[in-house]
Amino acid sequence: MSLTLHQQVLRKIPRVDEILSRPEMVDLLKVYSRNVIVEAIRKGLRQLREDLLRRKDFSQFGDDFFSFERLYPIFQKEVALQIQPRLRQVINATGVVIHTNLGRAPLHPSALKHLMDISKTYSNLEYDIEFGKRGSRYTHVEEILCRLSGAESALVVNNNAGAVLLVLNTLAEGKEVIVSRGELVEIGGAFRIPDVMKRSGASLREVGTTNRTHLNDYQKAIVAQTALLLKVHTSNFRVMGFASEVSLEDLVQLGKQHQLPVVHDLGSGCLIDLTQYGLEREPTVQEMIRTGVDAITFSGDKLLGGPQAGIILGKKKWLDLLKTNPLTRALRIDKLTLAALESTLLLYLDEKKAMEEIPTLRMLSLDTKKLKRRGRRLQKRLEGITNQKITLTLREDVSQVGGGALPLQELPTMVMALGPSDFSVNQLEENLRRGDPPIISRISKEELILDMRTVFDEEVPLLAAGIEKVLTKIAASKEPPA
Repeated sequence: MSLTLHQQVLRKIPRVDEILSRPEMVDLLKVYSRNVIVEAIRKGLRQLREDLLRRKDFSQFGDDFFSFERLYPIFQKEVALQIQPRLRQVINATGVVIHTNLGRAPLHPSALKHLMDISKTYSNLEYDIEFGKRGSRYTHVEEILCRLSGAESALVVNNNAGAVLLVLNTLAEGKEVIVSRGELVEIGGAFRIPDVMKRSGASLREVGTTNRTHLNDYQKAIVAQTALLLKVHTSNFRVMGFASEVSLEDLVQLGKQHQLPVVHDLGSGCLIDLTQYGLEREPTVQEMIRTGVDAITFSGDKLLGGPQAGIILGKKKWLDLLKTNPLTRALRIDKLTLAALESTLLLYLDEKKAMEEIPTLRMLSLDTKKLKRRGRRLQKRLEGITNQKITLTLREDVSQVGGGALPLQELPTMVMALGPSDFSVNQLEENLRRGDPPIISRISKEELILDMRTVFDEEVPLLAAGIEKVLTKIAASKEPPA
C-alpha cells in the first residue's frame, strides 16, 4: 500500500534511540540523567509532530526540517525547562503592591537571613532551651504579637482562611454563627465566608440586608443555638451611599450581655496607623483589640508585610481552646514561616524603621519624586535601544494597594509607557512575560505600562535588559529572509 504524503512526512521524524546515539546527546548524558534527556527528546518530538499535524501543505518539509542540527536546540530547551524550578522570580511592574498572584508581600532581608539560618541547620522549633524539655513552636512569636497588639494571647496558623476555620470549628461547631448579610464576602481564590463556615461545622445565621444592618438585627437573631457573633472586614468590597453597619464596640457589648464570644475577621491586619503617612484609614490591630473583642484573625502576608500566615489574637480563655483543637496541628506553620514572621514582627518595635524597611510598607509610602528618579534611571538605560518603532513616555499614573487592603486607595505613581508602532502591544506584553526573568506589566489604551512603584531599584537593570532583548527579538522576526 502506498503511503500518503502526510504519512511520508511523519515517517521522517527521527526515533528516540537514534537521537540518543548522537555525540551531542552522549555529552549531555554526562551532565544530566538519562530520564531527563529521554523526556526532553520525547517532548521535543511530540512538539514537532503536533506542529506537523496542524499544517495542511506537507510538500514544503524537506530533510533539513528534520535534521538533528535543527532539532538539537529544541531538546536543549526542553532539558532546561525540566531542571528549572517552576516557582520563579518575576519583576512586578503592575503597580499592584500586594499582588495575590505574584506572591503578595516581599520579605525584608532580615527575614530572609533568619529563614536561611534556621533552614540550613537544627533549631529549637519545639524545644525549650531553658528547661531542657519539649516546648511549643507558637511561643516563638506569641510574646511579640501580644506586645505589639495588646492582646492576651496569640496563635499563628498557615493562612487567614485557616485561622477563621479553626476559630469557627472550635467555638461554634454544631451551632449557629450570626453574620451581617453585607459581610458575606468572597475571599481571594473563590473561597467564600459561608463555605468556610460550612466546613467548620457551624451554621450560618444571616441578619440585616446587603446595605444596612442594625444592632437590633443581631439581638433578635440570638437564640439558644447561637455560639458566637462574627464580624467580617469586607476587604475589597464596599457598600456606599445608603448603608450602615454595626460597630465592633457595639457588637462586643451585645456579646457580653448574652455571654457570647465576638470574633472579627480583619482580613489584612495592620499594626501601624497609615493615615499619618498619607494613606486612607485602615483599622489597626491594636484598635480592634482595645474594643474588648474576644478574637481577631488576619493575614501575615498583606499589610503586615510578612510571610503567608493566619494570625489569631485575643482573650486567653478562647485561644487556649483553639490551641487544643486537633485542627491546629493540621493548620500549623512550619519553621521557615515562623522564622520569617518573627523577624518581620521584630521590625515593628521601631515604627519608623518598619515603614522605611518593610518592603510592602515602603512601597505604599513612596512619594512620586523617588519614583520619578527610578523611572529616569530606566529611561536612561533604554536610550539608544529604542527607535521610531516604539515610544517611551515617563508620566504620572496611579497604583493600587491590592490584596483586599485599602480598596479605594489610589496611590500617585510614575509609569513608563511603551507605545509600539509596527507591532501589537499584546505581542510586547507576551514576550516580556515569557522572558527571563518574566516581566509582568499591564496594558492601557494600546500602551504597555511599567509602574515604578513595584519595581525595586536593583531590578531596573534587569528590566531594561529584558526590554532590549524583547525588542531585538521582535525586530529580528520582522526582517525579511536573506
